Amino acid sequence: MLDFYDKHLTRDCSGISRRAFMRIGAASVAGLTLADFFALRAMGNTADAPKAKSVIQLWMGGGPAHIDTFDPKPEAGEDYSGPYRKALETNVKGIRIGPLLPMLAKQADKYALIRSTTHFTNAHETATYMMQTGTEPDGELVYPTYGAVVALKKGRDAGYKGALPPYISVPNFIGRISANGFLDADLKPFTTGGDPNSKDFRVGGVVPPKGMTVERLEERRSLLKTVDSFARKLDENQSFEAMDSHQQKAYGLILGEAKKAFDLSQEPDAVRDRYGRNKFGQSCLLARRLVENGVPFITVNYGGWDTHKMHFEKMDKMLPVLDRGFAALLEDLSQRGLLDSTIVTWGGEFGRSPKVHREPPWNGGRQHFCHCFSTVVAGGGFQGGQVVGESDRRAENVRNRPVYPWDLTASIYELLGIDPAGKLPHPHGCVAYVTPSASGAVPSGGTLKEIM
Repeated sequence: MLDFYDKHLTRDCSGISRRAFMRIGAASVAGLTLADFFALRAMGNTADAPKAKSVIQLWMGGGPAHIDTFDPKPEAGEDYSGPYRKALETNVKGIRIGPLLPMLAKQADKYALIRSTTHFTNAHETATYMMQTGTEPDGELVYPTYGAVVALKKGRDAGYKGALPPYISVPNFIGRISANGFLDADLKPFTTGGDPNSKDFRVGGVVPPKGMTVERLEERRSLLKTVDSFARKLDENQSFEAMDSHQQKAYGLILGEAKKAFDLSQEPDAVRDRYGRNKFGQSCLLARRLVENGVPFITVNYGGWDTHKMHFEKMDKMLPVLDRGFAALLEDLSQRGLLDSTIVTWGGEFGRSPKVHREPPWNGGRQHFCHCFSTVVAGGGFQGGQVVGESDRRAENVRNRPVYPWDLTASIYELLGIDPAGKLPHPHGCVAYVTPSASGAVPSGGTLKEIM
């Protein structure tokens, strides 16, 4: 749920309080069951085919340190670089990245670095809102994430017929925000839960619970039909007919071919090893499988980057995991001919302070830092082997080409064939735009034309 404390974020355009609005849309925070999803998705129309077909968002909740990942500054000295006193040359001349990302260094031709991402807040909630929605919190509307917008425009409105939900979060929902905002509840992400690296990994509502055989599920479905038939005699109306249809879809997903998308045991051991036998690596592999099954938007949530204390001890463990999983995903998508049609994004709500805070109580930590940080884009029309923008010599300020959250989301929308200036449906009839910040009312560096 959004945790904004700004006084102006209290009412929507019809005068309904934020508290009442969130109560009306309370389901927007909780996860969907499959039957709920199919019931809510029942209405829709058609739209043009997308340019890029899918998005994989690698979300680093908490804020990863740009100076330790994609904008190293070893020349700034130990007060800034800490123990990471060297940078790695990549397979693209002139591009260097952090020393703990050797596998990604070999894939630099596949991604573009944005080293001048910027906004105005160090608060997790507001920063997450801006990076996830591409919208400045201006008071009246709680906007949807761009995953929900893609699920609407390239899912429901495009007549999406896939058996899987169009917006899936692996393994957990990102938290801190209302994913679907003012949009319908069926546009929030379906969350897999669990740990894809576990041998007992089971997706709630998709893979039968442990100990539940297909035969028992079939028996349950038969019993449900009997109960529903009896209920219809007591209260005959269309809701029963609709529920039956949505239940059938849910059971079809559990018992049918679509469940195989979540079955990582079908992957060769060598492929699973290449991604890394850990939660993030296997989540990236699952995202690739979901793209192959036509899912328009997948978020891989890898949190834990809020490193106020013992920063480098945590980075020594987290960065190799990131390196292996992210690099394997790019290489795998490329080898399978999927990278050209799949946008991959990497980043968090902000970066971390370039100067290391050594005094108590921080003990070698990095703090929230919104003024200048890095994001990464690849595939789906973004040109790899490029760098957009530049930070100063200590990675503290944008030196040129600022890129704001709405510049990034508008660029992604364009590659997907979604009009950033188009409108979104609002339950109270408000005029709501896909990217309202693109109107010129806030600072903007423009869409990323130089790499599109």
